[in-house]
Amino acid sequence: MSVQGAASKSEQAYAAIKDKILNGDYSPGYRLVLAKLADDLGFSVVPVREAIRRLEAESFVTFERNVGATVAGIDPTEYLYTMQTLSIVEGAATALSAPLIGAADIARARAINTRMRECLVDFDPVRFTELNAAFHSVLFESCPNPHILDLVHRGWNRLKALRSSTFSYVPGRARESVAEHEALLVLLENHAPAETIERAARAHRAATLDAYLAHSRHDAPASLSGLN
Repeated sequence: MSVQGAASKSEQAYAAIKDKILNGDYSPGYRLVLAKLADDLGFSVVPVREAIRRLEAESFVTFERNVGATVAGIDPTEYLYTMQTLSIVEGAATALSAPLIGAADIARARAINTRMRECLVDFDPVRFTELNAAFHSVLFESCPNPHILDLVHRGWNRLKALRSSTFSYVPGRARESVAEHEALLVLLENHAPAETIERAARAHRAATLDAYLAHSRHDAPASLSGLN
């Protein structure tokens, strides 16, 4: 096998395994057996091993002696810190975007939120999370400060590495989230003061974190209640 061919197969294996982790086919704690993965993908073990190493470096996979590679779960402390940071920077980005968000943007965000509401009937946490990301992207992508926007993107990417869908753990939070989205859109439509929009965006993020922490029952630093 050529070096280029091996690299290509490694990239394909990486993409395939990562996709199964993100969509929930490989849930937290799932053992990633190299031989089985290689057989399923139709590759040799070598590119699969390289893909697993890459996923481990990105915190999607953990490796333990005598156990092997397993899909990583949410680290409550890392999740807390990520959500704290994202609450602050995304709230600021949304407030800064507000004057630049027009009627077409609000209509697009509301359409996404409608699809999220429809997801509640036969709840699919992975699909709901994808729509949630799309909704918030409409609200913060117009932020004129590129440094703040970069921090928001880093926060969202970090959430993916921490194991994507919080709503898998707290599905009851999804209905509240949809209602809070509509409230944010009303604030934007009514040209509410920037500080009001920022406070609402931060409280929305904080409520999701608080719901997860209440579910997890892990010891962790104080919640975001003091940031609302």
